[in-house]
Amino acid sequence: MKSITITGSKRESVGKKATKALRNAGEVPCVLYGGDEPVHFNAPELAFKELVYTPDAHTATLELGGETFMAILQDIQFHPVTDRILHIDFYQIFEGKEVTMTIPVHYEGNSRGVRNGGVLRKTYRTLRVKALPKNLPDFVVADISPLKIGDKLYITEIEKGEWKYLHPDNTVVCQVRTSRNIIEDLEDEEEEGEEGAEGAEGEEGAAEGAEGGEESKE
Repeated sequence: MKSITITGSKRESVGKKATKALRNAGEVPCVLYGGDEPVHFNAPELAFKELVYTPDAHTATLELGGETFMAILQDIQFHPVTDRILHIDFYQIFEGKEVTMTIPVHYEGNSRGVRNGGVLRKTYRTLRVKALPKNLPDFVVADISPLKIGDKLYITEIEKGEWKYLHPDNTVVCQVRTSRNIIEDLEDEEEEGEEGAEGAEGEEGAAEGAEGGEESKE
């Protein structure tokens, strides 16, 4: 998994006035949990761009006053009107200790069921996984190519790696459902057409055989 480096400064004052002053200066107040004690720090809002505004999941390398911490983003608060980042909580992770993280699902492929008018229903856009930090994926791939109308894609059928999905094996990640625009499966039609042609040839052969039998009797 890709790691985004964020350089910040530890802060001693955590009151409302100090927090407001930081935000006015373009800084984001943050807290790092998971260690011996919480670490309060701040960093420029632009420093979080690649970590927050991305379709993939990333870890963070926090460089704070000469110390370096590995972490994952745990919670983030946005301003309800401006969407500016107000506060971020991080959770410290360690190289040899497994961590649980929410990973986005990338749907790939061209489903036959969708081509024939079905609707792809994405039940899960993210999944919870557990792994060592070095084995965490940026995203997991769900290939929908084999899905026909009415088919479901279970979690056991998506990308596997050195991580564990924290969902039951019968979890349906997505499915192709019927819709008003549905048309018959073209490939099934072709198969039926071939079978029908073979049946017609058989009937013609039987008819010729019967005619031959009548001529011999005459």
